[in-house]
Amino acid sequence: MVELDQLRALSARVGADPLLVQAAGGNTSLKDQGVMWIKASGTWLKDALARDIFVPLDHAAIMAALARNDPACDSCTAFVRTDLNSTGLRPSIETTVHALMPQRVVVHVHCVNTIAWAIRSDAEARLAERLQGFDWAFIPYARPGLPLADAIAARLRPGVDVLVLGNHGLAVAAESVAAAEALLDRVVAAVKRPVRPAAAPDRAALEALCEGKPYRPAEMDETHALATDPLALKRGERAVFYPDHVVFLGVGVATDFVGDPPLVALPGEGVLIRNDAKPAIEPMGRCLADVMRRVEPQDPLTALTETDIDRLVNWDAEKYRQTLKV
Repeated sequence: MVELDQLRALSARVGADPLLVQAAGGNTSLKDQGVMWIKASGTWLKDALARDIFVPLDHAAIMAALARNDPACDSCTAFVRTDLNSTGLRPSIETTVHALMPQRVVVHVHCVNTIAWAIRSDAEARLAERLQGFDWAFIPYARPGLPLADAIAARLRPGVDVLVLGNHGLAVAAESVAAAEALLDRVVAAVKRPVRPAAAPDRAALEALCEGKPYRPAEMDETHALATDPLALKRGERAVFYPDHVVFLGVGVATDFVGDPPLVALPGEGVLIRNDAKPAIEPMGRCLADVMRRVEPQDPLTALTETDIDRLVNWDAEKYRQTLKV
């Protein structure tokens, strides 16, 4: 299918940009002749040209289930077209976002510039200044799955093709892959925020700190900003502002080796990654640094609550994603 090949190409481009997608985050979809093809849970968009990462679902069945508030919409595994599902994988945990948007192509990203706005308590008002001319809606934070579907349904209006998900990310939709890509680029440009410069890490000193420990320095300089930018570490050390943070890094950010955390941010020095950490750990650490370097000291931020966090980490769909080597 030509359009699915086009979606694969767009997915790979978007997935390779750490300011848009980190590790297995983000997802894309295409609706065609009653089938909605969506990225599989736990797969990486950047791999879209190298492997088959899309799962087919019965779109009409999902919409009917959403209309009756069917709990099956929490994972959407019941709606997989098994006759077409050669991968045997499960659909994205954000399948309902794609199903509810009526356009044929949907692209959902964890754009760091968008998140830097979406974690503010005044996010909707501030974004309204930047998204004039777009048909957009702000969706207050809700756990992915059925709760997020309910939140979207409450605010979705005819013609809306841009969703900003509070404490979460961005979704754009269009009738073709090319139009979705163009819309994504326009929105990302509109929400761009200034970035504070960060001190370069002393890699020799970090290597010395790893002596005798199962850790290594983070590869990307941007990741080290989590430790060298005081505001980034202060904001991220004890609070969680978006779902993938808690799912992959836990609550807050470790600043010492107690408990052998997968990522350690040594204040003023840099970031170390445990040798056996999942591939997602450094991209998620960098994402937190990238978001917080776009946040100013006076910005009014809203963190996820303990209840929000509990609902995420104890959700079956997230438990499944955690079993994958991502």
